[in-house]
Amino acid sequence: MEFDWLDAPFDLHVLTPKEIQESFEDPFSLRLLPEVEIAGEDHARYFNLGCSVDERPVFSIFWTDGKRIRVILAREMAPEEETFYTRKKKEEVA
Repeated sequence: MEFDWLDAPFDLHVLTPKEIQESFEDPFSLRLLPEVEIAGEDHARYFNLGCSVDERPVFSIFWTDGKRIRVILAREMAPEEETFYTRKKKEEVA
């Protein structure tokens, strides 16, 4: 899938597009659909938790139309998110 970085609504210098894309390519990345729908939104929003090649833990919120991914927010994972990701990763390896 192709990423749409045009007018990203967050700072692409804190996390680079490459790091964010790598987090989606992480074989242990988790893609989750939030339980809450946002009124008036015509695209479902998803969460992605994954690590870059350099093991930087990345949390992203994104939408997709099946052909491209539009990242709405990307940041380093909070400690709780990183614990959840690590636990799920261990379950996959076991």
